[in-house]
Parts: sequence; C-alpha cells; structure tokens
Amino acid sequence: MRWSGQELGSEESAALPGLAKLSNLVRSVQTPEFAGITFHEVLAKSALNRVPGASAMPFGWTINPYRGCSHACVYCFARSTHEYLDLDSGRDFDSQIIVKVNVAEVLAKELARPSWGAHPVALGTNTDPYQRAEGRYRLMPGIIAALADSGTPFSILTKGTLLRRDLPLLAEAAALVPVDLAMSIAIFDDELQQTVEPGTPTTSARLATVTAARDHGLECSVFMMPILPHLTDTRDHLDSALAQIRASGATSVLYSALHLRPGVKEWFMQWLARARPELVPRYEELYAAGPYAPKGYRRWLAAKIAPLIRAHGLERGTAAPSTGAVRSRALGSTPGAGSLIAEELPPELQPTLF
Repeated sequence: MRWSGQELGSEESAALPGLAKLSNLVRSVQTPEFAGITFHEVLAKSALNRVPGASAMPFGWTINPYRGCSHACVYCFARSTHEYLDLDSGRDFDSQIIVKVNVAEVLAKELARPSWGAHPVALGTNTDPYQRAEGRYRLMPGIIAALADSGTPFSILTKGTLLRRDLPLLAEAAALVPVDLAMSIAIFDDELQQTVEPGTPTTSARLATVTAARDHGLECSVFMMPILPHLTDTRDHLDSALAQIRASGATSVLYSALHLRPGVKEWFMQWLARARPELVPRYEELYAAGPYAPKGYRRWLAAKIAPLIRAHGLERGTAAPSTGAVRSRALGSTPGAGSLIAEELPPELQPTLF
C-alpha cells in the first residue's frame, strides 16, 4: 500500500516543523510518480469527526482520510485547515498531504461501539477522498466496507474519477444502506478549468464518471460549486454546462456562488491577478464586506440559473442537513421533507465544498 525506500530523512527540509510535533507521524514519503508532493503518513487516533451542534455546517459526521489536496483548486475553502500544523494555506496545501494510513481500521472499531447510532456520514466535505493519492493508498474501499457493514448511510462528494474503481463496491453497499454520490464540476471551459483546478481530472472525465455511476444503478448528482463571478456565470456557460450534465445522466444539480474565506481569498486573488488582472477590482468590490458574494449578486445568479436547472430537468436535488450532499434516503422518503433547495439556503448553510 505504501512506498518503500522513499522515506525522507529527519534532516530533510520537507519534514516541516509542525509535522515534527505530531506523535502519530510514521514517515514522510516522496516518489517520482507524484513530483513535488510529499505524503506524510500518520496513524489516526479517530476516524469519525463530529461536527459541533452549533456549527452552520449542513452535516453531522464526517470522515477525512486525507488532509491537504493535490487537486490544487485555487478557490478551495479548506485551505486554512492546513495552518494548524504550521503549513501554509497556499502551496503547502497542494503539496504536503497528510495520509491517515490506518483510517479504515480505526473506523471499523468506532462503528462497532454500542453507542454508535448509524448516523449518516459525509465524505468529501473537507478534502477530496478520491484525490490522486487514493490510487496508491486505497483507503476508501475499507471505509466503504466498514460503513456498509455497520448499517451506516453515507454520502461521497468528489472531483476524482478514481471513484469509478469503487463503483462495484458502492453498488453492493447501496443494497445495504443509503449511499449518495455527488460529482463536483464547477467549470465547463477546459482552458479555465485546468488553470483554476490544475490537479483535477478534466470536466469530460468527471461527466463520464457520473455516467458510470448511473450505469451501476447509483444516483449521482452534480455540484456546480463554486460558480465564479464574471468567469462562469454567463447564461451561455450555465446552459451549456447543464446540458452536458443532463446528457451524463446526472440525477440533479446543486449550485452556489464562490465564497472566499480568509487564507483562501489571498491565494485566489494571487491567481486572479496573474490570470485575469482586469477582474481584480470587481472581485475586490464583490468580496469587500466578507467571504460571501453580496445578496444582490446571489439573487441575480438564482434568477438566471434556477430556470435553466428546471428546463434541463435537474431540479430534484435537495440538500440534506446531515450530510450536505443531495438528501440521503436515510432521512426520509419524501424528497422535499425537512430539507432546503440549495439556492434557497443562506450562505452560511450552503454546502461548503473544496
């Protein structure tokens, strides 16, 4: 599962000070297959993360097998989480990846506790469980098996086409528990997509993964998140995107406008200054008052995209309060009961995605 002969010595510069403080750090690994990326293998003490009840997050329990993400999306909301280990939210987030190598084993033990109530669990709400490293570490099959065997419903949100590897396993799990899948596809301009999300699979590859999930009998929604003001919010872009999503067989669409938290905003604005400097003043104005686009912009976007979603027959998606993905069947059989359509959610309750 892990590489041999690629360990970094304790004197190497990649063994960063914050990581050296970890009592559960096993080793740091580099390999030519992942040039410029260091994997820091740790032994997780816990797998299930309970979201505080007072949190605005629309899910209650999460699992994050990785910290940091080689997808390198310039807008990723989770960037600031890297700072807890003295890693920066920019380049380090993209290249210093924490891998919880024993997460499946720890999870199985936690799910076996009598106190576990089989609450829905969300994966992909922080960093992507199907980023490239998953092809080598193969943490997700054990996680899926543990959740299904314990009767725990779960959702997966990803940009990763590695999801296709586990579709047979997910189909088996779906026979035992509710399983909800969502593919994150924000940009349908190939050149822009590779600039904004340089480590991700192409849009066409992700759409093909949606089709593959549907071919396995699994429902799969698409999260058009985030929509980038003045870049991906034209009617032509949105209409073309929704037509492609519909053609892929996706069951529904959720969307939200870009939000830029501290630590993320600085990194995004550096990219914008390089790629589209003429838009910098517009973004500075839009996000001057806080991390969310102004209400006026969000209403304008809703008025533009909501009719298109309906026209393409993709409005069935509702956001589940416990998972943040399309509403889990574990929460009730009536699609709209107790849930909110994404565009109606206030910003602080919208699904917060990478």
